Amino acid sequence: MTDPQEARREELRAGLERTRADIQRAAEAAGRPAPRLLPVTKFHPASDIALLAELGVHDVAENREQEARAKAEELPQVRFHMIGQIQTKKANHVARWAHSVHSLDSIKLARALDKGVALAKERGQREDTLPVYIQVSVDGDTARGGCPLDDVDELVAEVESLDQLELRGMMVVPPLGSDPQAVFEQVRELAGDVAQHLGRGLELSAGMSADMAAAIAAGTDIVRVGTGIMGPRPLG
Repeated sequence: MTDPQEARREELRAGLERTRADIQRAAEAAGRPAPRLLPVTKFHPASDIALLAELGVHDVAENREQEARAKAEELPQVRFHMIGQIQTKKANHVARWAHSVHSLDSIKLARALDKGVALAKERGQREDTLPVYIQVSVDGDTARGGCPLDDVDELVAEVESLDQLELRGMMVVPPLGSDPQAVFEQVRELAGDVAQHLGRGLELSAGMSADMAAAIAAGTDIVRVGTGIMGPRPLG
């Protein structure tokens, strides 16, 4: 390993260590179990993700399909999770590489992903069903992604009817200007209600660097952290 690689490895190790310590402190303060950490690696090169893998990280999140697909092809030892908005026309691509999708927000997309997974299995590009999290829009502004609250039950029923998708939980990004704690608690309660109806547990994927403590206090199961681990977006 060259000196720059070793220096970058140390930066990533320190970022992971700090973030895990922050998570543990927030969990202890809230009297909650520590959630799983999902590093967000968008805009950062595959070489960084390879270094994370050497440091014991096996799951990362990406926002953009084309970027994520290229990285997944280069790094088959890492599981890539999609957290960004998905165009329906890209569903077949996502179905090939995504270990899970945290941004399911419509029946149209659910059906497209279901067909994409079936096709990927037929072509030998995938073996398992696709775990999905419904992204909830608490303010109804679907331009930022998310399923409006009034449509969640219908989307849950659709996912449950599809053979190739497995509903794992809910995801939320608080709207700008909102109280993150209140938003997280609202969606945690929603996930609990849906779980009770389905007769099985569902997870909450919520919290990024700026609002992680509030998400942990609300009982999130997964936090998605980028800059705190990876550092600033690379130039160029």
